Amino acid sequence: MTSSPPARRFDWSNLGIRAVSAVVLIPAVVAAVWLGGWPFVIMLTVAVGLLAREWGFMTAPKSPYLLAVIIGVAVMFGVVVAQFGFYRLAWLAAVLGAAAAGLAARGAVERRADAAYGVVYLAPAFIALVWLRAMPHGIGWTLMVFIVAWSADIFAFLTGSALKGPKLWPRISPNKTWSGLFGGLLAAILAGVLVNFITRLGLTWPLAALAGLAGGAATMAGDLWESFLKRRFGVKDSGDLIPGHGGLLDRVDGLLFAVVAVAAIRLIVHYGWAF
Repeated sequence: MTSSPPARRFDWSNLGIRAVSAVVLIPAVVAAVWLGGWPFVIMLTVAVGLLAREWGFMTAPKSPYLLAVIIGVAVMFGVVVAQFGFYRLAWLAAVLGAAAAGLAARGAVERRADAAYGVVYLAPAFIALVWLRAMPHGIGWTLMVFIVAWSADIFAFLTGSALKGPKLWPRISPNKTWSGLFGGLLAAILAGVLVNFITRLGLTWPLAALAGLAGGAATMAGDLWESFLKRRFGVKDSGDLIPGHGGLLDRVDGLLFAVVAVAAIRLIVHYGWAF
């Protein structure tokens, strides 16, 4: 594993820039979710392109655009196919795209697995987002994903910064604490219950709390996983796209995992296993 510079404490003077970035991005995301259809798919496609580019620069600095194009096309194809309702074909496209990325990366990256994993990393979340938005009560469920992930991320940071205490996993992410973990999970649970009430999803409160807990725990896991990946590739941030945040992957690392977790809860409801 390539060593990276030691993590630094968060710069509170940068908080204003982070807040402005959030004020710009959040309404755009909510508007796309609300409109659904092709506006939503266009937002996802733009995100896929940016994330594929960041993955290319992180894992294949000598030929980043080749890898970005391969990954971007594979994931975007899955998103478009899913939008037409062919979900099995979308998953097949993701599998074939991962294989194609690995084969085409010969001589372009240190390991073919890094190229293939770019598709595996991104495709499930984006296909699941299309599916969630297309299902009944799609607006509410999709907002559940974003709001739960945002709540977990924000309150984990705030709680950890305020209470500090024992480190969660210092070898991977020196600044994360157990207090931040529990603060983020509590916020995610409350967010799940609140979104269920406001959007009238009709879930029982224990199931809404479970959706929040699953999404929050997945958000934390996704954040830690990206920290591991950045240390492996020896980078501090995935990019510099968003002022105060770094790259887009730095902003949606937890969301990629949260989508899959909340989609699993949606499947429970869909097949009548809810309580």
